[in-house]
Amino acid sequence: MLKILLSGACGRMGRQVAQLAEDEQAVIVAGVDVRAEKWSDFPVYPSFSLVQEEADVIVDFSRPEGLPALLSYAREHRLPLVLAATGYNEEDLNAIREAAKTVPVFRSANMSVGVYVLRTLARQAAKLLPDFDIEIIEKHHNQKIDAPSGTALMLYDAVSSPDTLPVFGRNGRTQKREKNEIGVHAIRGGSVPGDHEVGFYGPSEVFSLTHSAQDRSIFARGALRAARFISTQKPGEYDMDALAQAMLEN
Repeated sequence: MLKILLSGACGRMGRQVAQLAEDEQAVIVAGVDVRAEKWSDFPVYPSFSLVQEEADVIVDFSRPEGLPALLSYAREHRLPLVLAATGYNEEDLNAIREAAKTVPVFRSANMSVGVYVLRTLARQAAKLLPDFDIEIIEKHHNQKIDAPSGTALMLYDAVSSPDTLPVFGRNGRTQKREKNEIGVHAIRGGSVPGDHEVGFYGPSEVFSLTHSAQDRSIFARGALRAARFISTQKPGEYDMDALAQAMLEN
């Protein structure tokens, strides 16, 4: 069984990972969360400094502000790391790159294999439809903090070019759409786990690619698969491209 140290254990995604771990031949040996609520049979600590259990890998669904302690613990204990949080700034990304020099780090804004396929197809469509206008729309529950979502930004990166101009909503704009614009729009409401659409708007035709998350379990299962994958890798940075390639080879 793969032994997992779960960061962000008391959050919704942390609980999903714990509930599905056994299905993926894994076990949560301990959790870390500032709330430190006891809700399962494994111990939950308020900080990494209190963890005594041995693990094979860390899975993180916490917040970016906890990243320094997380990376410090991973490097000290030489533990592979799955980063499933979003909202990192450039300083955070630099710290992740530095940590990846000594431990394997898997990072993705979205752990769904289906979203990976969406991104792959969107990248291909952008190349095949170079004269089409592109718009990205994402929908999430009313408790989500960051906007646009990390997945929407990941999709933007997939379809953009060096001269692309990102436009985050169009409130206050009083000009025609520029040809090199890509609009990114966020909707927040209800309990939507996550919907993403990449639309290609051309003369007399529209082509859309969509992914709708029906349940948060898809992200938890993806994180568990990533954990098993990264647990056998050498130090470095890994993402869904690497995981998908490994899945195709098996």
